Amino acid sequence: MSTTERPRILIVGGGYVGLYAARRILKKMRYAEATVTVVDPRSYMTYQPFLPETAAGSISPRNVVVPLRRAVPGAEILTGRVTTIDQDRKVATVAPIVGEAYEVPFDYLVIALGAVSRTFPTPGLAEVGIGMKGVEEAIGLRNHVLEQLDKAESTNDEEIRRKALTFVFVGGGFAGAETIGEVEDLARDAAKFYKNVKREDMRFVLVDAADKVLPEVGPELGTYGRKHLESRGIEVYLKTTMPSCVDGHVVLSNGLEVDANTVVWTAGVKPNPALQRFGLPLGPRGHVDTQATLQVTGTDYIWASGDNAQVPDLAARAAGNENAWCPPNAQHALRQAKVLGDNVVSGMRGFPQKEYKHANKGAVAGLGLHKGVAMVVMGKLKIKVKGRLAWYMHRGYHGLAMPTWNRKIRVIAEWTISMFQKRDITSLGALETPREEFYEAAKPAPAPAAKAEKAEAKVEAKVEAKAKAS
Repeated sequence: MSTTERPRILIVGGGYVGLYAARRILKKMRYAEATVTVVDPRSYMTYQPFLPETAAGSISPRNVVVPLRRAVPGAEILTGRVTTIDQDRKVATVAPIVGEAYEVPFDYLVIALGAVSRTFPTPGLAEVGIGMKGVEEAIGLRNHVLEQLDKAESTNDEEIRRKALTFVFVGGGFAGAETIGEVEDLARDAAKFYKNVKREDMRFVLVDAADKVLPEVGPELGTYGRKHLESRGIEVYLKTTMPSCVDGHVVLSNGLEVDANTVVWTAGVKPNPALQRFGLPLGPRGHVDTQATLQVTGTDYIWASGDNAQVPDLAARAAGNENAWCPPNAQHALRQAKVLGDNVVSGMRGFPQKEYKHANKGAVAGLGLHKGVAMVVMGKLKIKVKGRLAWYMHRGYHGLAMPTWNRKIRVIAEWTISMFQKRDITSLGALETPREEFYEAAKPAPAPAAKAEKAEAKVEAKVEAKAKAS
């Protein structure tokens, strides 16, 4: 970490808000006006709306992440975690990935930690569950699903085969519906290359505690999305929870019990629990309590936005919903980050703060190749789109929203190539343990039994000799 006499703007978190806020601040700042420091456990930002397509192999994993050092070259990037914040001294404690923790002084602070998977104390979930919050999990899910097809192809045990070909997804929001749609597409295409595995042999189950799927696009499109998934042979159980999944034995609250090697958890998110250690005012669900200016309540030098913040939705409140808060989605995160960046620079210069106000522009969701739903809001008019056109709108919106032109071009190039090539069904599960094969080859060979016994006899003889001599 560099030392500087200039004011330091410390950004805690390098996700969507952290990346865009840093870019905005650096763009608006005068030369050498302040030092921008970004702290995150990863040296890259993940574009989460593309994780379902990554799990299906439609986009390469490296193209859904953006290296922070390349995206914000004018910022100082520290790879580690902020463990505590001392507001009185204006000092944050950073625990790097290696070495001892150290303190980083700051003058202005941005909280952009985002959210983590919202889980419950479900027996067996920690052991068998797969999340969908990071690119590592998307890669792992893809490899895992293809490995299950390999297992089913290579065994004569019907019980093992049935368990390998059963896939349970918990959560019917954007993440759940999009992921099961993409993974079902992947499995359907992959089955064409197997002799003993057919799509009819597989069982896909989607479970949600709510009474609808895809609530973000409204009841009509949500109903269409559910019926579309069911038309592809996916079982959808609403108003249903999963009380247990020990050893892959999935028990549902509606009485259904299935054995599955694959349990994917996408049942919502919650603010990063690290916020509780920072001494900031938190809302009832653990979000940082902020004003419409994105300033943390009770402070004039701390800002927060995105999934870890409780931001008043001024547009919804103006329409009559007095208790509306901005939902945790990329649409708000991108726009909040820009306002936040402007306000940090304004606060540093002593200028007034700007309030964040944004009316919902709609939502798009992909349900697999050439399948999707979209709702576009134009004033009081809501345009609802289904099928292939909605899928194009989904890809168009997120393709443009992907940070940096480098990644936009790479993603669009992959989509273009995929139009003329069949889906790749290579499983690279060994990536998770890359040194295992080399370790087996390089580890010392055990001594032969005869040599071991002879060596042991020599040791015993020496011990007896010493005992006699004494």
